[in-house]
Amino acid sequence: MNDRSNFDFAIDGAQLFKGALIPCKAKLEAALVGLPLDEAGTRIRNIGALYPLLASDGCIGAVAASVLGEQSKPVRAILFNKSSETNWSLAWHQDRTICVKEKRQVHGFGPWTVKGGMHHVAPRFELLERMVTLRAHLDDVPASNAPLLIASGSHTRGLIPVGEVNAVAKECITRTCLAEAGDIWLYATPILHSSDAAEKPSSRRVLQVDFVAEPLSGGLEWLGV
Repeated sequence: MNDRSNFDFAIDGAQLFKGALIPCKAKLEAALVGLPLDEAGTRIRNIGALYPLLASDGCIGAVAASVLGEQSKPVRAILFNKSSETNWSLAWHQDRTICVKEKRQVHGFGPWTVKGGMHHVAPRFELLERMVTLRAHLDDVPASNAPLLIASGSHTRGLIPVGEVNAVAKECITRTCLAEAGDIWLYATPILHSSDAAEKPSSRRVLQVDFVAEPLSGGLEWLGV
């Protein structure tokens, strides 16, 4: 099911797929059983039950494939849970790193970091511009429970210097990505986004997955999910 709810992916950089997760929500819940929910974010790797759901013809992956095509594949997944115990706020920013199998010195890629034992690197920005990020909602996210905020159209502004991020966000219309359990949000990976601390915190589980439809250059390889 596809409900744009007045968002247009090309213009806003984000789009709501209303209820798209519902047919496989139980399978997703089962696949994530055992992961810690007392952490703000858990990086996910090697959960076989996720593969068919994230494939380009899967319940979740098909949403990304609607923009990237059949070659779309998941390359990083994080389970977020903002609750009363983990109620954080996030300033305006662009996601600027990818996750790869091993560190290699390749022109245009850097700096390097290690997160959750996985190698991350900032790639050439044009690669990020060809990626999409998906958020599958396992819980309701009303206005009081810290929904994602996006700066509409900021995905077309290229690499924004850190010192100019807030100014660019102010130039754009701030849009609120409310969600119900079973909804999927898709947004352009480079879009400026933020999140306030929840006014009335309750479980807000979100599976966030980055998707791409191309290999890396210079011998680098996607780590994958």
